[in-house]
Amino acid sequence: MPRREVRKRVRRGRSMQGAQKSEFGVPPTEEETQAFERRRAMKERALEGWVPKTVTGKLVKSGELTSIEQVWARNLPVIEPEIIDFLLPGLHESVIDTRKTARVNRSGRRFSFSSAVLVGDGNQYIGIGLAADKEKFGSVEKALRKAKLSLVKVNKGCGSWECICNNPHSVPFKVVGKCASVRVNLFPAPKGTGLVVGDHIKNVFRFAGIKDVWCQTRGASTTKFNFVRAAVDALAQTDRVRASNEMMQKITLRPHAREERE
Repeated sequence: MPRREVRKRVRRGRSMQGAQKSEFGVPPTEEETQAFERRRAMKERALEGWVPKTVTGKLVKSGELTSIEQVWARNLPVIEPEIIDFLLPGLHESVIDTRKTARVNRSGRRFSFSSAVLVGDGNQYIGIGLAADKEKFGSVEKALRKAKLSLVKVNKGCGSWECICNNPHSVPFKVVGKCASVRVNLFPAPKGTGLVVGDHIKNVFRFAGIKDVWCQTRGASTTKFNFVRAAVDALAQTDRVRASNEMMQKITLRPHAREERE
């Protein structure tokens, strides 16, 4: 193939990538909105006919437990994904990656699909799941189920020294997430900074309701699933780390505190 033709194809691929990036974030079309409404109606009908099999599910269905916080406070196991659908009906779903894998046996190669799914309510809770199945749709459904059962809480705040707006728009302090060789360091950012992170993990912060954050990564971040899982682990650290009194005073600083000091 001549070099001129190769250059044309490379330029065409770059232009297509730019078009895909520009389309990201565009409001959904009417067909997408209708599909979303149909899926939501199907979920509502499934929840109406849901018969819980566990103690936690029965307490949720009867109305004794009205939030996921109450379930975690009692240390009750969450085994049924319908519990999450009942308590958090507005969960967003996104398929991170789907791969076709093969295993060699005496009879030959057996193919299967491996999928990773990310879920979040866009405010405080986020989860990720990985599963495999002989069919692509089955692997996505299994991964979605695991993601709902592995929800974690994300604490937000205004931890940057450059910002004292006292609104929960960023992470409250520096946190570190790990997965395999990937390390993700998250730093609080002032309001208006945006998501200074990789493209693969932007949905992680959107699903968690974080608008401003700085990110530093190390390791093989090209592995998409490990990269996303490390980011989720970093956000989960916001609820596991104990904040000192000085840190809490910095997070809850009033907007006019600096003027009063001066």
